[in-house]
Amino acid sequence: MNQVRSELTRYLRTETVGGALLLIAAAIALLWVNSPWGDSYVTMTETVLAIKPLHLELTLADWTKDGLLAVFFFVAGLELKRELVVGELADRKRAALPIIAAIGGVVTPALIAAVVGYGIEGMDRGWAIPVATDIAFALAVLAMTGSRIPAGARVFLLSLAVVDDLMAIILIAVLFTTGLALVWLLAAAACFAAWALAQHRRVTTPVVYVPLALVSWYALHEAGIHPTLAGVALGLLTRVRTDPDEDEAPATRWEHRFQPISAGLCVPLFALFASGVPLDSKVFGELFTNRLSLAIILGLLLGKTIGIFGITWLAIRFGVAKKPANLGYRDMFALSVLGAIGFTVSLLVAELALDDVGDGSSVELAKAAVLVTSMAASLAGSALLLRRGRVHQARREARALEPE
Repeated sequence: MNQVRSELTRYLRTETVGGALLLIAAAIALLWVNSPWGDSYVTMTETVLAIKPLHLELTLADWTKDGLLAVFFFVAGLELKRELVVGELADRKRAALPIIAAIGGVVTPALIAAVVGYGIEGMDRGWAIPVATDIAFALAVLAMTGSRIPAGARVFLLSLAVVDDLMAIILIAVLFTTGLALVWLLAAAACFAAWALAQHRRVTTPVVYVPLALVSWYALHEAGIHPTLAGVALGLLTRVRTDPDEDEAPATRWEHRFQPISAGLCVPLFALFASGVPLDSKVFGELFTNRLSLAIILGLLLGKTIGIFGITWLAIRFGVAKKPANLGYRDMFALSVLGAIGFTVSLLVAELALDDVGDGSSVELAKAAVLVTSMAASLAGSALLLRRGRVHQARREARALEPE
C-alpha cells in the first residue's frame, strides 16, 4: 500500500498529470452546468459551509477559492523562494530574461484590457484579469507537446510563470484589500514572524507549523486581505538551503509533499467550482462583441504573446539579456503563446474583480472569455511546439549522421 501511495504521489507531481486533472475538472464543470442537471451544480457551489465559532460562513465555491487555493499559493511561494535563492533566478544573468519577459507579459495585457474595457463597470480592477500565466496548465502543455524542444524552454517558461505569479499576487494584495483591520493584520504578521523564527531555529514538528498556517490564514481573512496570500508569505519564509546533516531543505521537502495535494486536489477542485459557466447562445453572442470579454480575450491572447515575445526580442537584441541555449526566436514565440494560458489566477481575479458588478453575468462572461482564450492559446501553442519539435529533432538527427 505504501508503494502504491508513493507512486501515486510521484505521478501527481508531474506537470502533465496536474494540468490534465485541471482540464478534466473544468470540462466536468462545463458539461455539468450546461446539462439538464445544471441546477444541481449551482446548488452545490452555493451550499454554505459554516464554522460558526469563527464566524466563517462561506459557500463551497468560496472555500475552494479562499481555502484550497492557499495550498496552491504555498507551493508557488516555495517554488519562488527556491528559484530566487538556489535556482535559475539566483543568477542575475540567467534571471534577467524571464524577469523582463514576465514584466512585459503583465504590463502589456493590463494596458490592452484597460484600453479596450475603458469605462466599463468593474474594469477599474478587471484590467488585472489577463495578467497571470497558469503555471500548471502551461507546463502541462509544454510537457505533452514540447518534449523535443531543448530543456531550456521549460526553465524559461517556469521562471517566467513564477515571476508572473509573484506580480499577480502583488496585484491581488493591492487591488482586493479593503477595510484593513489592524489588529488582525498584526496577528498575521506575528504568525509570519513565528514561522520565520521556527525555520531559523530548525524546528521540524508540524505541531508548530500547522497552527501557525491556519491562524495566519484566518487572520488575513479577518484583516480584509485575500487569505491565499498567507500561503505565499509562508512559502517565501521557508528555508531552502540544506544543512550539512539534512538530505533535503524544508522547502524542497514540503514542496514534494504539498505539490501533489495542490495539483491533484486543490487546483482541480477550484477548477470544478470556478469553471461552471453556462455557455448558451447569449454568452457566445457576447463573447466577441461585449467589450468586457474582448478586453480579456485581447489582453490574454495578444497582450501576453506580444508582451512576452516583444520585450524578450528587444532585451536580447540590445544585449540586456541572453537567449536561452539552443532556443531560437521561433521557439521563444511558441513559449510566448503558452504564456497566454491564464486559468487559475485569472479565474480568481475575475471573481474578485467582478463579483459585485450587476447581476453576476459579468463574472460568467469574464470566466467564459478566460476559458475560451486559454484553450485557444493551448491549441495554438501546442501546434507551434510540435512544429518546432520536429525541426529540433531533424537537426539532432542530421548532427548524428555527420562524420566525426
